[in-house]
Amino acid sequence: MKDTIVLYPVPGLSHLVSMVELGKLIIRHHSHGFSVTVLLIQTDSVSNPTVDSYIDHVSQTDPSIVFHRFPALPKLESSTPSFLQTIRRNNPNLLHTLQTISNSSSIAALVVDFFCYSAFPIAADLNIPLYNYMPTGASGLSVFLYLAKIHNQTDKSLRELGNTNLDIPGLPIIRAAQMPELVLDRNNEFYDAMLDLSNHLPKSRGIISNTFEALEPRVIEAVTQQMPAFFCIGPLVVEPIDKSTESDCLKWLDAQPSRSVVFLSFGSRGVFPAKQIAEIAAGLERSDQRFLWVVRSPPPDSDKRFSFSATEDFDLDAVMPEGFLDRTRDRGLVVKSWAPQVEVLSRESVGGFVTHCGWNSILEAVCAGVPLLAWPLYAEQEVNKVVLVEEMKLAMPMEVAEEDGIVVAAEVEKRVRALMDSEEGTEMRERCREMRKKALAAWAEGGSSKTAFTNLAESWERR
Repeated sequence: MKDTIVLYPVPGLSHLVSMVELGKLIIRHHSHGFSVTVLLIQTDSVSNPTVDSYIDHVSQTDPSIVFHRFPALPKLESSTPSFLQTIRRNNPNLLHTLQTISNSSSIAALVVDFFCYSAFPIAADLNIPLYNYMPTGASGLSVFLYLAKIHNQTDKSLRELGNTNLDIPGLPIIRAAQMPELVLDRNNEFYDAMLDLSNHLPKSRGIISNTFEALEPRVIEAVTQQMPAFFCIGPLVVEPIDKSTESDCLKWLDAQPSRSVVFLSFGSRGVFPAKQIAEIAAGLERSDQRFLWVVRSPPPDSDKRFSFSATEDFDLDAVMPEGFLDRTRDRGLVVKSWAPQVEVLSRESVGGFVTHCGWNSILEAVCAGVPLLAWPLYAEQEVNKVVLVEEMKLAMPMEVAEEDGIVVAAEVEKRVRALMDSEEGTEMRERCREMRKKALAAWAEGGSSKTAFTNLAESWERR
């Protein structure tokens, strides 16, 4: 009977995909030792048909990974629970499921997404070793580790501290206002949760991070000194789809010259108001560069830069500025809602990537050797931008207007041209090609990530 590794992600595609890639890694490199079960929280507030489609695809292509859905929770009459409340309310489901699995298999480890920190006492009561999985890099982890220290040094919110510089171990200078949105205000549920997480992280058996030593050497060293065990096992990225299912946008890319297309995509939740879409369109048109642009429907609330439920079927002509699609038809392609990002970035014609700085997207670009324009929208993405631009030097910054948070057309035009057609862009492209080689080397024989994974698996065996 195989020991079981139980993976516990939060709802939401990006976190789920990253943790499933960890499950694939376990099966691929330790198939004779462990089975993998992924626990799925059901919640109406973040339901997403894309998630269901992804789970179905993994179940068909990797049947050795077992998905277990928790029963749906009864709805609350008084309010809509936050996703953190939803995770806590599922603790009875988690307890029952772990007990059930334990009846037929020994659980070698419970690996939880860092937002699922409420699982700590359950794992302790059942004597199951708990590991935290960070779908972010070591830079994002360092930010959360440092939160408890900031909290003890001041009684002000990070938002009040504004441009105050924070000296976080292993990172360039981060301004207080660049910290993740969840922790900017001291008196709310999310701040309390992340502070609790900051205190809990060092108490786990170890932290697993989707990064590799050559990408973040300085901050990895800093985190290693603070943790009982730190395993950097990246880069974990999704595998390309079967070529027989290639989309129209891939066929279009294959018809373009080498390194001539800038790709714009902002993750599974990134959205822009209509005003921002118009500015991007104007900037792209004036840049004279070829482009592939993934556009999601504008949110009803123009202040939002992320959405769990953006409409996938919408009128693209109504969203775009009048005549834009016709005027740029010969050098640009706009697609609705989604494009196969890993496959796009691997195309010879793609020479740059405008991204929201989500960690999965960063790793996918690194593995493809494609330079970045950093345009953060939410979560820890502002921190990622600083690290990409100042530490890794793999990205140029996209600057927003101070008064309304909009990136104007002139900025889009200037940055896209610089990325695609300047000496600085050429030098950055060369650095990205070198980092791609280092990413591949991390999982070669004797590489840092392969060694880290071997050590991780051994820690499960020694429990």
